[in-house]
Amino acid sequence: QVQLAESGGGLVQAGGSLRLSCEVSGRTTFSYYAMGWFRQAPGKEREFVAVINWNGDTTYFADFAKGRFTIARDNNKNTVTLQMNSLEPEDTAVYYCAGHATRVFLPTRESEFSYWGQGTQVTVSS
Repeated sequence: QVQLAESGGGLVQAGGSLRLSCEVSGRTTFSYYAMGWFRQAPGKEREFVAVINWNGDTTYFADFAKGRFTIARDNNKNTVTLQMNSLEPEDTAVYYCAGHATRVFLPTRESEFSYWGQGTQVTVSS
């Protein structure tokens, strides 16, 4: 059983920053996993935000995240983080951490991820 637990969400003013963390636990080897972040705004479908490969040397971002968000991982601590800067009200959503055991490809679709966290709320006020 693999568990993912997000933290770090909250309320921030437009232009501010937040750092989300996701800790992976269970009978698994974190360094086998590609890790991603998704988000779901009220009334909208869940969308891809960013992904990082198993060793951290490859990342990919949604267009809206490029230049503002950074994804990183610490394989010694079984954690992946999403640093979000220059936040806008449009970034308000529940943010989800996701993982998939692969060292071969970089997943970006919901269906390509096997494990999900419960989500953490991010609210950006104008």
